[in-house]
Amino acid sequence: MQHFKAHLHDESATTALGGALARVLAPGLVIHLHGDLGAGKTALTRALLHAAGHTGKVKSPTYTLAEPYQLVLAGEAVQLIHFDLYRMASAEEFLDAGFREEFNSHNICVVEWPEKGAPVLPPPDLNVFLHVAGLGRDVELQALSDQGSLCLDRLTFAPNL
Repeated sequence: MQHFKAHLHDESATTALGGALARVLAPGLVIHLHGDLGAGKTALTRALLHAAGHTGKVKSPTYTLAEPYQLVLAGEAVQLIHFDLYRMASAEEFLDAGFREEFNSHNICVVEWPEKGAPVLPPPDLNVFLHVAGLGRDVELQALSDQGSLCLDRLTFAPNL
């Protein structure tokens, strides 16, 4: 399994990682974000969306469970859907909401609290683990598919040392 680890010293390093991830996005990509409350999952997603060209507000989908964003990547219109499953009581809620249909070869799906959707949540191409460490955070990216490996191969990111 291919992986990448770094220490993000501050919020600007998290923003830079979001920008680096935005440059390797591709239709059909599924990213699962893991970490405790306050670990930076939404901050990373916000940075990724802004770097990918979204100019509006990026709100946490804690209450709506899903927020769609329209992007243009390499000249192609793509929808990125930011899911936050924290408030789901069961995986059946994921199915009842029709979210599974959003995981297809056209959309990019970024999922916070993916364990709440197990076992019906589609598997990720990339797992992102965020952990608070001192004033910053530690991050690990794991590629779990060919598409995830391609993303990590193309990722160019050097945190401030």
